[in-house]
Amino acid sequence: MQLKLWKKKPAVKPAKKSALREWGNALMFAVVVSSFFRWATFEAYAIPTPSMEKSMLVGDRLFVSKLHYGPRTPMTPLQVPLTHQTIWGTDLPAYSNALQLKSFRLPGFSEVKHNDPVVFNFPDETEHPMDQRTHYVKRCVGIAGDMLEIRDRQVYINGKPLDNPEQMQFGYFMATDKVLQPKFFRERNLTDVYPVQGGYLLHTTPARARELASLHFIRGIELQQMVPGESEAGIFPQVQGLNWNRDNYGPLYIPEQGISIAITPETLPIYQKIILEYEQNKNAEVREGRLYLDGKEAKSYTFRQNYYFMMGDNRHNSLDSRYWGFVPVDHIVGKPLFTWFSVDEEAGGLDKIRWSRLFSWVE
Repeated sequence: MQLKLWKKKPAVKPAKKSALREWGNALMFAVVVSSFFRWATFEAYAIPTPSMEKSMLVGDRLFVSKLHYGPRTPMTPLQVPLTHQTIWGTDLPAYSNALQLKSFRLPGFSEVKHNDPVVFNFPDETEHPMDQRTHYVKRCVGIAGDMLEIRDRQVYINGKPLDNPEQMQFGYFMATDKVLQPKFFRERNLTDVYPVQGGYLLHTTPARARELASLHFIRGIELQQMVPGESEAGIFPQVQGLNWNRDNYGPLYIPEQGISIAITPETLPIYQKIILEYEQNKNAEVREGRLYLDGKEAKSYTFRQNYYFMMGDNRHNSLDSRYWGFVPVDHIVGKPLFTWFSVDEEAGGLDKIRWSRLFSWVE
């Protein structure tokens, strides 16, 4: 009897991927990993304005930790990866708000504390979804439950003076008949300077202002300070009769989750924006100075989340909570850790890079 021998079929070699496909797969993998890393751990941000000088300078590139306060789950999932608001180098929107998800915050290993520098989404920017709003960085001077007051430029929390940032700045008018060259300001680390009639308006520390006043060609240095009772346009909450200003402000209660307040003609203007915009009350409205929830007048209100009060270290050149109010906890993005790169657009050559700021810690 003959046995039929079965031959093993030769192994079929998989089709070789083209170089273009291999590059495409590698690129897709890199985008996915980078997007996850950017969302959950760390992200780079640039400083565009002088509101935090000298703690942070225009042109600083910051490395910001999402892990400290906990990363937020995406609210706007239909977005071009690795973008924010617009596609790189264009005005084309980088996202669609056709699908909006409820955002949750994963656990972090820290809470926002007094004097923490914090990156957050600008709450007053209503034309974008919350997670697509412009990123701001300020210093947290008041946390939920605090009673905040500013007297003669000094921040007080619950009646006690808050420690001031080491490089906190104020506005000064420097009177001089001389035209000062850019080198004069660079040598003295003065970067927020504006020529005006009769001299210069500059923002610097009190110690540096005293040094400038001692120069023989400087006729005087005058602090640009507002007095108590002097009303300043644009100050939050823009209520007649409060007469608050950037240097003399409050007292103001910063809302804490679970705490109830009475709704009165005095409190409603202060917390109206929170109730109508930030707390996601579907049927809330204000009519004739009264608050209505689900069609019924509310005599009290219980806050649903924590809020914070943010200020720039450059106190007389910072658009911050004194002008637009509280920052909700769901707008908090992360904590700046260090400056990984810094560029001075006003300088040239090798001086354009601020070498001393590379990999310096943010304080």
